[in-house]
Amino acid sequence: MTPRMTTSVLKVVAALLADPAAERYGLRLMQDTGLPSGTLYPILVRLERAGWVESRWEEADPAAEGRPNRRYYRLTADGVTQARHEVAAMQLQMSRATAPGTRPRPA
Repeated sequence: MTPRMTTSVLKVVAALLADPAAERYGLRLMQDTGLPSGTLYPILVRLERAGWVESRWEEADPAAEGRPNRRYYRLTADGVTQARHEVAAMQLQMSRATAPGTRPRPA
């Protein structure tokens, strides 16, 4: 199942594609994408349900760390493939829409 590719979803996917093997926690993704938590976390849930993203809770002592445990997210192998395809398709669509002599098409 391919999630609907909105601008916000593309921002999250692009941030995760910057280093596909790296795990990122929510606050870092909010900083990287500029999205608020109320937008980011539902997107991560949809991407996880689609099989594009996997997550895990950090195994740390919150008292020792001085903060709550973090939930880490990263793209699955299939997610990397699908995300690259969707980002490339969007870039192609944008380049066609802005090519000289063409008019943007409605979305």
